[in-house]
This record gives sequence, structure tokens and C-alpha cells, in this order.
Amino acid sequence: MTQFTENPQGGTPPAPVPPAEFGDRQPCLMLVDDDPVVTEVLRVYLQDAGYRELVTISDSTVAAEMARAGQPDLMLLDLMMPKMSGFEVLAALRGERATRHLPVIMLTSATDPENKLRALELGATDLLAKPVDPSELVLRVRNSLAAKAYQDRLAYSDHVTGLPNRGRFLEELDGVLSRARPGGTRNCAVLQVGMDRFKQINDALGYSAGDRVLKELGARIRVYLNGTDGGAPATACTSVARTGGDEFAVLLPHAVSRDEVAQLAAGLRACMAEPMTHFGDSLYVTASVGAALAPEHGQDVDTLLAHAGQALSYAKRRGGDGVEVYSDEIDSWARERLELERDLRAAAAGNALHLEYQPKVDVATGRVLGAEALLRWKHPVRGPVGPGEFIPLAEETGLIVPIGAWVLREACREAGAWHRRGLGDLRVAVNVSARQFQHSNLDQVVACALEQGGLPPRCLTVEVTESLLMEDPEEAARTLNALKDLGVQISVDDFGTGYSSLAYLKRFNVDELKVDRSFVREIPGDEDDAAIVTAVLAMARSLGLKVVAEGVETPAQLAFLTRLGCDQFQGFLFSRAVPSAEFTALVTAPPAVAARAAELRVAT
Repeated sequence: MTQFTENPQGGTPPAPVPPAEFGDRQPCLMLVDDDPVVTEVLRVYLQDAGYRELVTISDSTVAAEMARAGQPDLMLLDLMMPKMSGFEVLAALRGERATRHLPVIMLTSATDPENKLRALELGATDLLAKPVDPSELVLRVRNSLAAKAYQDRLAYSDHVTGLPNRGRFLEELDGVLSRARPGGTRNCAVLQVGMDRFKQINDALGYSAGDRVLKELGARIRVYLNGTDGGAPATACTSVARTGGDEFAVLLPHAVSRDEVAQLAAGLRACMAEPMTHFGDSLYVTASVGAALAPEHGQDVDTLLAHAGQALSYAKRRGGDGVEVYSDEIDSWARERLELERDLRAAAAGNALHLEYQPKVDVATGRVLGAEALLRWKHPVRGPVGPGEFIPLAEETGLIVPIGAWVLREACREAGAWHRRGLGDLRVAVNVSARQFQHSNLDQVVACALEQGGLPPRCLTVEVTESLLMEDPEEAARTLNALKDLGVQISVDDFGTGYSSLAYLKRFNVDELKVDRSFVREIPGDEDDAAIVTAVLAMARSLGLKVVAEGVETPAQLAFLTRLGCDQFQGFLFSRAVPSAEFTALVTAPPAVAARAAELRVAT
């Protein structure tokens, strides 16, 4: 039982100096003691010292639960109580995420060091001996609160945006969910906000610029959620935190319906899409938002955040700059994607992937000059999985790096076998992903693949995309030069979909341009596409580059390309991608190839 004394020095106990970090808010204290007389006296001491927010609890068995729900700033806990001792209450507090770091001052008249040591081992912040001196009480409370405020600032604040961080958000969400469990009367919701392609800002403008963008976006979210500037209603009582590199989380503790949450998320996405200024230039950033509601989509922190994260991933997979609320469809997609990732890892480790080769044909003669190596995956249960489905997954998970290295080795091995069979200098083209290209040892991986496959470097073409080259032009130029030093050829894939600049083509050491199939599909009928293809060919001729047209499927397309002087084409008009043995048969059956070439020339 707590004891107390009058202030032995007389006068008024020192007034508290609430830490600046509390702002205008009064810190909330919780006093747990089974003696009502002691409780009342301590309450008077604390209120006289200026602490007005004081919750008193006489039943120690509910202390931990009330602390978790109420989230006080400090607890004064009597050590010796019936039903549940202060030791047991403290242990329960430290076992909960929401109260794990709550400052607790133990009130004890025990003089034996064992009890004091046990309290400290359980995580007591401080010990206050009984009988309680009012001045010492106020000083210890003040110091504990100051320490808590400082630790909170370090542990729970994001240094870039000034917003709460993930740790603080988890604690707030846990506290809200405790009041939204079965039997409660209200719902809550979590929004995960992720920037679309934010990495491009860091890569192009630097991390300092990226930090400024994040700070601006965090401020916009706060303004919108506070209801100012035409944003969300102030009654939303929302919380926002930065929870990851380019992600924010929003807590709506009073969400009512799915439609309300979706509407608020859409408004939030729209306000973040407004242009911002970077050294006089306009900078545009879009965001995707995923939302999950409690208790409909989860009743605990981990489940609700996971489902909001799945909704965010789904929004990004659908192109970004959108809003998705968690649903059964998203759940099925997320589970399928997880299973697909697991199976892709197994396929990559167990050599279950294979290559097919689409012939690259000379426009003038119809002769097969080489092939593009294309990755294929035949799932043991699902059957063939399209590259549009598993290649992005490999990119996101990082599997593309080991898979890409295997593709290089396998393509060089099979092309080396063609070379040793006397099929001439057939050239094999291999796509290199952004993640592969960014690795500093790409030239070593290529050199090793050439050596192991016994393939002359002149017979390998490395294909890269325009966007990949422009992410970091200086580094791209160094990597391309290192590859060129090996003697391989460089091709720019999907040309026309990105920068398509004569200036950057002069800067990079490339040999070939590939016109994207999206421009070939509608020629010669579509005047815009025809003009683009004509311009690409003129640009290439001025720089002495070869041009390959992708996706050629009709004689009319080939006739148009022939008139423009295109060098090579690939597409279903000549052949789909085929296994190595079938590709070899195309090359080693001159009558069939000659007949096919003649057929195409007649058609054009």
C-alpha cells in the first residue's frame, strides 16, 4: 500500500515543465493503486503540480488493458496490490506492443534490493520510495515525461518528413483496433499510399531532391486530412505516418463505409498528383492507394496492414495512379502471386525454364541472320505462363538477375553450338533487364557466358531499352562501352516508346534500333505510325545504325518496310519463336527457307 508524507521542506512542490514535444496537449498520467485514500492524495499532489489529465485505477487486473486502450504518457504503479501485483501488471504491459515502451514509475516501500532489481529487470522506468515525498514525486514524473518525449521523437518520428514513423503508426492502429473488435460500435480503416516510380526521381535528381518531394507529399497529406484546402472533413480524426521509403499510411479511426473510404482515398490521390516545382521546373508525381477496413478485412494490426498492402500492390500492378479497396478478388490475386513467386523460384533453381528463338530475317533476301532468345516457362500444373506475367514478378523480386545470367549462358551455349555446326555467324540477341544492367559486373557475366558457350563475341547482341539507358546516362554509357570492348553488339529495344532522341543516340555506343511492335501493328494504314517508322529509319541511316522491325505479321507491313529500306524484321509473318532444334531446321533447310523468302517477296 502506498504511503505519503507532507513536503518536508514546506512550500509548494516544483511546478512541472511539460516537454515542448507535447505541444498544447496535457500529458496523460495513469495511477494504479488499490487504496482510495492514497489515490486521492496522490491525485491532489499531481493536480496541484499542474497535471490535469489523470486516470485512477483501483483494480490492478484491468490496468494493462486500460493502458493499452487509453495510451497514457506515464503510469504510476503500486508494487504491492491484491489480485495482481505490480510485477504482474508490469510484465503484462511489456508484453503488449502498444505499452511496451510506456514509462512506469513503481511505487514501493520495499527496501530489499531483490524487489527493486526485479522491477528494473521487468522494465520499470524509475522507482519511487514510500513514504512519497510530493516534491520528489513531481520531479520524477517531470523527468520521466521529458525522457519519454525525447525518446518518442527519436524512436517514433521520421527525420525526413517530420511525420510519425511506422513504429508509432503500429501503436496507434493497435490502440484503435482494440476498440473496434467484435462488440464495438465503429469501424476503422487503413490506407497505404505508395508513390509510383519514385525511384526515377532519386535516380534522376538525387536523394536530396527525393527527400524534398517526400516532405512535400507528407505535408499535402496532412493538409488534405485536416480538412483544409477543400480536403477531407476535419471530423475524420485521421493519423498519417511515413512507413517506408516511398510509402505513407493513413489511419481513419471513424470510417463508416467502403464507399466513404474509397472516396477519401481518391481525393487523397488527386491532391498528391498536383505538380510541384523543382528549381523552376514542374515535377509530377503520382500515387497509388490501397485500403482495408476493420473489422471486415481484419481485426488485428498485421492482417489489416497486409490487406491494405495487397490492395496497394494490386493498384500498382494495374498501372498505378489508382485506388483499390481490399476484396476477395485482390486476396485471390495476392495468393496466386505468392504461389507463382514460389514456383518461379523453384523453376529457376531446378532448370525448369527454357528458351525459344524468334528468327531475325534479312528484309532484302529473306535469309535468317540470327534470332532473339525469348524466355519461356511451362508450369507443371498451369501449363505455359506468359512472359508478361512472370517477367515483371521476376523483376520485382530480384529473381531476374540470376535468371538473366542463366539466359545469357544458355543463349551463348546454344548459339555456340550453331556456330560449331558450321551454320555461319548467326547472331543471338538477349534482352538485359534494368536490374541486370545496373549491376557493376554485367560485362563480366557476359564475358563468362561467351567463354563457356564458345561463342565469338561478334555473334552476340545485347538488347537494352531506351528508358533503361536514360535512368542514369553516365553509368549507362560506361556499361555500354565495357560491353563494346568485349566485341558484342548493342541494340536499343522498343525504340520509339521513350525518348527517341538523336542526341542520346549519338552519345551511346549502339549498333541497332528495334522499332517497337506497337508502331508496326497498324502500318501502312495508320498515318501517324507510318510517319514514326519513317522517321526512325531516317534517323538510323543518318547515324549508320541497322533497324529491326518487330511484330511483322502481314505482307503489307513487310512491303512498307521494304520500301523504306528497313534492314531486318521478326514476327509471325516468317515464324513464331521456336525451340533451338526447330530454329536450326529453319536455317539448315535451304529449299524451305528459299521458298518462304520467295513467297514473301512475291507478296510484297
